[in-house]
Amino acid sequence: MADIIKIENLTRKFGDFTAVNNISLSIKEGEIFGLLGPNGAGKTTTINMLLTLLIPTSGKIYIDGFELAENHERAKQLMGLMTQETVVEADLTAWQNLDLFAHLYHIPEKEQAKRIYEALQEADLTNFRDKKAGTFSGGMQRRLGLVRAMLQEPKILLLDEPTTGLDVQNRSTMWTRIRELNKKGTTILLTTQYLEEADELCDRLGIIDHGKLIALGTPSEVKRIAGSGKVLEITVNLQDVQKVVSLLKTKFGLNATARTEKITAVLEKDKEDEFASISAMLERQKIPVLSIGLHLPTLDDVFIKLTGAGMRDASGEMQGGRTNIRWR
Repeated sequence: MADIIKIENLTRKFGDFTAVNNISLSIKEGEIFGLLGPNGAGKTTTINMLLTLLIPTSGKIYIDGFELAENHERAKQLMGLMTQETVVEADLTAWQNLDLFAHLYHIPEKEQAKRIYEALQEADLTNFRDKKAGTFSGGMQRRLGLVRAMLQEPKILLLDEPTTGLDVQNRSTMWTRIRELNKKGTTILLTTQYLEEADELCDRLGIIDHGKLIALGTPSEVKRIAGSGKVLEITVNLQDVQKVVSLLKTKFGLNATARTEKITAVLEKDKEDEFASISAMLERQKIPVLSIGLHLPTLDDVFIKLTGAGMRDASGEMQGGRTNIRWR
């Protein structure tokens, strides 16, 4: 597949602060590519440069083979956007919201009604076409925003944290609709704070931390950064954390990492049988263990290995998205 987006040495500075730091990556036509990272990592800044809302400090962006800096208007015609904020015209009906954007997108008048009706069907909002969008639930508004972004049938769809604030059921529904759009040939660039979302949807993903691209590959390839074995996870009382970390290092040669009361370390395949020995050692040392177990590497484990902090720690929020503390 050809590259539909190509980013070369992209940097964006705001005064002394570097929001995006020398990023290079390519996105293939027809794939779902995830840009993963905590708040303040540089995801939205990258999206804004793709949309020409921000001018890069340095570096180049190519869209469908042509340089973005020299072809702003042509690029905009190829891209649709769904922002992380839910933006609907509350006093307009679902139909009127889409009709407004059909005119803004300069969709030929003879095609507008057909596309709006198909969009309402896609969003499962046909029965609500004449209801004001301000009366809709959060999930309904997000679905309306998604099909609105697709109204001009873009080749590339930029989804900036599309499921932030949605409950589990609405998030799952949104995932289904994103997959359906992708199957129709739309290339999707997805930014997200949710690790399970990237794992579930993305063909490939890149992880950004402090503006730098620190990992790139398929979800499986990225997970292998955490190790080829299983992840040991131990929870103890806070006063015992450093003692356990030291014991794992001196007795078993493990590179353990602590997050508050939770300690993690990778047991490579040839060392997985050490789990029983570690459990016995903790019992001999009379260290109260609140929980202990093994699991396959996750994207959160990759974050711990690469940054020393998990996604929840870095973003200041639980995966349900209820708390939103900005992190740099």
